Amino acid sequence: MKTKINKTNAARLLDKAKIAYELIPYEVDESDLSAPHVAEQLGEDIDCVFKTLVLQGDKTGHFVCVIPGEHEVDLKMAAKVSGNKKCDLIHVKELLPLTGYIRGGCSPIGMKKPFPTYIHETCLEHPYIYISAGQRGLQLKLSPQDLIREVGAEVCKLF
Repeated sequence: MKTKINKTNAARLLDKAKIAYELIPYEVDESDLSAPHVAEQLGEDIDCVFKTLVLQGDKTGHFVCVIPGEHEVDLKMAAKVSGNKKCDLIHVKELLPLTGYIRGGCSPIGMKKPFPTYIHETCLEHPYIYISAGQRGLQLKLSPQDLIREVGAEVCKLF
């Protein structure tokens, strides 16, 4: 018996843009919301499971970085590509009011308002990548080129 997966706002936006994707559920562990845990649950290589980070720059304000799951964003590189002198990850308590998403369920698609988005260049090495569908326990599997087009992302080095 197949359980019905409810579409998230991110999935509806992809439908509207006529972008092909798959919604892939996984088992959530509230004590481990890490991308390596998600990759393990999906049975996928961690290099194609991307996480969405929201940062605050000193000049341009908020922006988004999408990077492979086991890496950390290099704040100096992120600041440079986004036109800032310095930047920091936002505090987790700012995430929901700013984006409409919670930690472990933050998608680069369908935030409350569009933010400049930067995606690490390794995304182009994969025929598809996984990103959060906008809730814990659900991933979107889609082509990196489609994601780049949908969110207007700039492809660059972020670590």
